[in-house]
Order: sequence, then structure tokens, then C-alpha cells
Amino acid sequence: MPAAEHNYDDERAVWNAYAESTKKDVFESDPVFRWTQYQGHGPGPELLGEPESVLEIGCGTGRALAFLAQRGVKARGVDMSPVMVARTTERWGPLGVEFVCAEVLDFLAEDTRTYDAVYSIFGAAWFSDPRRLFPLVKQRLAPGGRFVFSQPPAIPGAYGPQGMYKGGFAGPATYTYRYSHTPAVWRSLLREAGFDEVSVRVHDAPQAGHIGTLIGLAVAPR
Repeated sequence: MPAAEHNYDDERAVWNAYAESTKKDVFESDPVFRWTQYQGHGPGPELLGEPESVLEIGCGTGRALAFLAQRGVKARGVDMSPVMVARTTERWGPLGVEFVCAEVLDFLAEDTRTYDAVYSIFGAAWFSDPRRLFPLVKQRLAPGGRFVFSQPPAIPGAYGPQGMYKGGFAGPATYTYRYSHTPAVWRSLLREAGFDEVSVRVHDAPQAGHIGTLIGLAVAPR
């Protein structure tokens, strides 16, 4: 599988470049939690249930974790970019959020904690082989815990792992993979990993004809 073959140093370079390109005002703005790419649109943290502890995989700017931490949730995030983790720790660490710099599959395989919810917002669930990721997520969930993820829906006819170069098509050939499937295939992959109460759907954009948001939710066996 491509996810087992690609160079994690190259992938880290992709995410470091993303971190360095993230505008400073993102970290200066208030924490926010939303599943979709549209401000003020779509469901909120209620999809997580009422967790006491959460883990965000591929946590990026950390704003969603900060939002939850302000509401008393024990919040932890993992991201591959040391640049991003340094920035999020400086900004949101004082709220009690813990950030870990690690490759998510390795982290989940080695972590000994369990969480009431694990989630990904345009994060690791989009950029990791689901056949490897989903069983590891289930192992880290407490009984009845929820796994929720959001990301763009697949372009019709373009399914499976897809490569993405850093910074266009010039310069060093550093790249990563993202994974796209139909909702039916995502549901099948979640059930294959042992989850219950599986739901995957595309939440429509606020304007007709614009890109929607694929949202998946599954529950660890009780």
C-alpha cells in the first residue's frame, strides 16, 4: 500500500510547509469547533457526545482542541509537524491542551491511554490508510467511545489513495497521500474495523452546487 511505502521525512516536510504558511492571525483568533469548511455551517461538537477526554488526530492549528478544553474536556492532539506542534503548544498549552509530535499510526500503536472520543477534522483520517488507521483508533477508544471524522467527499470516479505534492509541481519531490471513498465504502471500512452504529454521509454546502463535507461517525463496542 502507498501509505507503507512513502517516506515520512518527506511527509513531515509537507506538513511543516503547511504550518509555516499558516497565518499568524489564525493563532490569535478565538478557538472554534466546526466539522465543515464553511464558517457557521454544519454540526458542532455534539457529534462527539459528552466526552471527558478527546484525542484529535492530525490536529493542525489546535483551535478545536482549545475550544473543547475551555469547556472542561481533557484535550490531547497529535500532529506530524514539529513546527505546528511548537506553535500550538505555545498558543493553546496554557489552556491545558497537550500536543504530541508523532506520526499518527505509530502514535496510536504505542499509546496506552484510552479516550471517550477520537476525531479528525480534515486531518489524519483523510491522510492515513483507513485499513491501518481505523483498527488502531478503535483500540484507543473507551467502550462506547465515538470516532468522528470530516473531510471533502471523493471526486466522482476518483477513489482510493491519491498523491499530493508539496507546493505545486516544481522543486523537491516531497509528497503525501490522501484517501477518498464513497460513503458506502467508508461505512464498510468502519464495520470491517469492528465499529458499531456506523454513519457516513455528505453534509451539503450552504450554497447549492458547492463542495459538501463528508462526515463519518462510529461507536466502539460497549
